[in-house]
Amino acid sequence: MEIKIRQVNGVTVLDLSGRITLGDGTGQLRSAMQDALAAGSKKILLNLQDVTYIDSAGLGELVSGYTTVKNAGGELKLLNLSKKVKDLLVITKLLTVFDIKDDETAAIASFS
Repeated sequence: MEIKIRQVNGVTVLDLSGRITLGDGTGQLRSAMQDALAAGSKKILLNLQDVTYIDSAGLGELVSGYTTVKNAGGELKLLNLSKKVKDLLVITKLLTVFDIKDDETAAIASFS
């Protein structure tokens, strides 16, 4: 998995690509979110547009990240879910947990 980090209007955007699976994918994602929090960013947007697959460990990492950011007083939102990833969140009933956006500009503006 590759992660590109950028700042847009005070929001840390993590552009993820590849697979979020047990091992490298989940470890990289966890580190990137922890680094963002450690750097003081409490508004994190995960852009999943180029994510091709998420396994159960990847889903767990998304939930863990959501909880960690929320407990730190921040917000974590998801952007650009593929149909496959969105279907997975529906099946696991996690779709209602996350704030999911389809447009980056609207997503950035939605952070309070």
